[in-house]
Amino acid sequence: MERPVVVDVNPLSATSWLADLGAAGVFLVLFAETGLLIGFFLPGDSLLFTAGLFCTTSATAVVHLSLPLVLLAAVAGALTGAQVGFVLGRRGGRPLLTRVRNPHLHRGVERAEELLSRYGYAKAIVLARFIPIVRTVLNPMAGILAVPARTFTMWQVFGGLLWSIGVTLAGYLLGASIPGIDQYLLPIIAVIVVVSLIPLFLELWRSHRESKASRE
Repeated sequence: MERPVVVDVNPLSATSWLADLGAAGVFLVLFAETGLLIGFFLPGDSLLFTAGLFCTTSATAVVHLSLPLVLLAAVAGALTGAQVGFVLGRRGGRPLLTRVRNPHLHRGVERAEELLSRYGYAKAIVLARFIPIVRTVLNPMAGILAVPARTFTMWQVFGGLLWSIGVTLAGYLLGASIPGIDQYLLPIIAVIVVVSLIPLFLELWRSHRESKASRE
């Protein structure tokens, strides 16, 4: 009797998602990160870049992915996730966000509101794609603030394509330019993870500085 296959994914590890689920992992992570508030901690940036790298490994490597499938999964996850987040925000209203007690997520809400008020709908929706946590909360926030559906859809599609395809191809081009990329995957992925966390740390530092200034 065959033993059932058990998928044991580490939700914080881009490599784990890709090794266990392949392109399907790309879709799931991007859909959850951009469409569901509970997905704010998922490794969207590092996952896209790492997936691009894995498309350049040899066919005998531990993880080897198809670039067309990865791009298709990335675009589908990014675009459908954002649209679902918008619909949830429009139907659930602000109580949808107030029920979430994670402080990092609430700081993301404040940052999303600031982006919308400072840059307007178009720029804010596109810029949010590149900021961890903010890209999770801006979509429902746009629904709550009654951003016109046509406007939101147009710019989230533009931003989603730019982010998902751009970051994936950046990883692919890096992998294609380094012969025998398989030998250097671990250090490269470690660097990717660190770099992808920089925007998050900058946001946290900025929020801390503003909070400290308001108390003085």
